Amino acid sequence: MRLLLNIIWLVLCGFWMAVGYAFAGVLLAITIIGIPFAIASFRMANFALWPFGRRLVDEPASGAFAAIGNIIWLVLAGWWLALGHIFTGLALCVTIIGIPLGIANFKLVPVSLMPLGKRIVDADDPYAFMRVR
Repeated sequence: MRLLLNIIWLVLCGFWMAVGYAFAGVLLAITIIGIPFAIASFRMANFALWPFGRRLVDEPASGAFAAIGNIIWLVLAGWWLALGHIFTGLALCVTIIGIPLGIANFKLVPVSLMPLGKRIVDADDPYAFMRVR
């Protein structure tokens, strides 16, 4: 079922969301200061391509720098990426088949606003939240 949902997701909205994240990553990578944000953006582009079967967990080792970085991210790129998820989610929820995809888009809104201090793990791994890199 995850494979089917991921394929439908990729065709309907995943590709365009990933392009948005990649575009934000390229813009942020232009400066040295923006490289950590670019890495987070590329990581989210990967997650936006194939979200079903994976989830985001908080990185326990992240601290004040992640919080400050999230505020900067929110101003530079997060708000328009979140708007993209909201509008895409609303458009997908118009159809019955698109409702699960729309809900998945709404679940990506918080992480599109504040991606630093998060990591992507397999949804089936019950101990993923305990591992520290």
